Order: sequence, then C-alpha cells, then structure tokens
Amino acid sequence: MKHEDAATALLDWYDTHARVLPWRVSPADRAAGVAPDPYRVWMSEIMLQQTTVAAVKSYFERFTALWPSVTDLANAEDERVMGEWAGLGYYARARNLLKCARVIRDEFDGVFPRTRIALQSLPGVGPYTSAAIASIAFDLPETVVDGNVERVVSRLFRVETPLPTAKPELTELAETLTPIARPGDYAQAMMDLGATICTPKSPACGICPLSYVCAARHAGDQARFPLKSPKKPKPTRHGHAYVGRTEAGEWILEKRPEKGLLGGMMGWPGTEWQEAHPPAPPFPGDWQDLGEVRHTFTHFHLILTVHAATHVTKPPETCVLKGNNAFQASDLPTVMRKAFDLALSNLEY
Repeated sequence: MKHEDAATALLDWYDTHARVLPWRVSPADRAAGVAPDPYRVWMSEIMLQQTTVAAVKSYFERFTALWPSVTDLANAEDERVMGEWAGLGYYARARNLLKCARVIRDEFDGVFPRTRIALQSLPGVGPYTSAAIASIAFDLPETVVDGNVERVVSRLFRVETPLPTAKPELTELAETLTPIARPGDYAQAMMDLGATICTPKSPACGICPLSYVCAARHAGDQARFPLKSPKKPKPTRHGHAYVGRTEAGEWILEKRPEKGLLGGMMGWPGTEWQEAHPPAPPFPGDWQDLGEVRHTFTHFHLILTVHAATHVTKPPETCVLKGNNAFQASDLPTVMRKAFDLALSNLEY
C-alpha cells in the first residue's frame, strides 16, 4: 500500500463527502483559513464517547448555547450542568467535563493547551481524546483511532487478531497511514468513512475511495472484519427506589455520592444495587410497591423496584426537597426518570 496515495485519495473523497456536524469546520472553510475551536472539539469528543452522533447533536448545541466558552462552562453550577447532561448517560463524563473546564480556567488562563501530552494531563482526557483534539483542533499529525477507524484499518490490513486484543496493533497500523499534511481533516475523513461507507454490515466497497488498497476487499471477506472476542454476559443487579413527596407537595430527592455510577446526580433515595428483597423504607411514609423498571448500564443490567409515597411527614435532613417549580424530571438520570414515570402513572400526586 502506498500510504501517501491512500491519504490523498481519502482526503479528496472527504472534500466532497464530509458530514455536516455542528462541531465541525468543513474542509472548504478550513482550507480558507477557518480554525476549529478547541473548546467545541473537546466538548464533542467527550460527548461522543460511547454515544452516537445522532444522540449528541442536540446536547452539544444546547451546551454550547448555554456556555459558549470553556470559561463559561467552568463558572457554571454543578447541578445545572449535570441536569443538562441527564439522558446522555455515562455521567462521569459530565463530572470530568466540569473538572477539566475549571483546570483550563485556573491553570491555563482559559486557553486549551496545544500538545497531546499537555492535553492528556487534563481530567477526563485520555489517549484517544488528546489525539483527537491535537489533530482536529490544532492540525498536529496525531493518530486518532475510534471504533470506526479500527474497523477501517482492520479491513485495509486484514487483521486476524480479534478486538479488543487487536487495539494496539490497529493503532500502530493506523499510525503508518496518518499524513503530515491536513492530519485534522484526515482524522475526520477516516471517521466519516467508517460511519458512512465502511460500515459494520454491508460495507459499500463499490464507492469506497480506499477499496483499491483494501486487503479484505481483495480477499472478498471484508464483512468478516473486525474480528471480535466473544462478549461475556452482563450480570443483573437489583435495587429499590423510593419516590416520595411531602404533604406540602415537595419531591424528596438525594444527591448521589460523587464517586460511582450517576455520581453527583440527583435521584431518589434507595438501596445499593445488590438487594433483591425489599428492605425497610429509608424513612416513614405511606409506601406502595409499584413494580419494576429496568435499565442497562455498560457492565450490568439493573432491575429497580419502585416504591412511592405521597404523604411523607419527616424526610431526613440529608434529603433535598423540591417543589414543583424547582423540580424537573428531565434533570434526572434516565433510570431515575423511569422510576418517576412509573410512580406518576400509578399514583395521583
């Protein structure tokens, strides 16, 4: 494979077929001298971790409208940011988003560092994200390898090692392809190729700009790649959530611990997610058992039994009370919103 020729072919394709995304500077604008905003690149990359482009677009547009700069975000209230993040999942990303913004404000005078090493020192910025920001925002020849790129490279080189074991090998091969010229556009071109043409099923090899150098295409077994190791089945955990309201009409919430799943988010009081049998309620009330809601996290399935009460007289001081004017179910993480929806559909509040 002539790597320089492959990069040129891919960039020529990208110049015509680049996806229009709210955080992206088009190849034409970039050629005209428009530089990407590292804040928007960073924001998009954090949001896109383990989440689809379609799901991220509206969140990205809302976040950047509310907080147009990294300093604006750094000055925001934690609860407001976590509330706006609700529904996007993987809430540790939101906590790290705030931590990172504040480090940039306090230690870098509100300006993103320009090197991959410095970027990787920031909270929540790992090897992939630092490479993406350095490449896309600052046009440095760093190699960016996400799931789409892994799939493209595995087919180009017909890599027989299954994922996730193959990750280091695929990264090394991807590095041999990264050009010195236009590395930011090239990184996005590889992502777009994987998202629109070199797709997991039924890749459109007939219109792929790299089909002429693709080993799997020449062997006729492109759909077989990338190989993947069998997934371990996810365990199922159980828990209980208590959706309560005071006689004055206030919702009884609690802030979850900063560390752990849904850390720092508001939610309903409840048990650890290990208990299958109902324990004693966390505080007195006219509790009714309403049934179950189910939710899947990265590493396990959760079955949450929901209990509700409408006349709680003495909620603990550790709880947060919110009247209707201050409470928005949309601010809750998805699993807590499911519990609320079940309670609301079964009881008259």
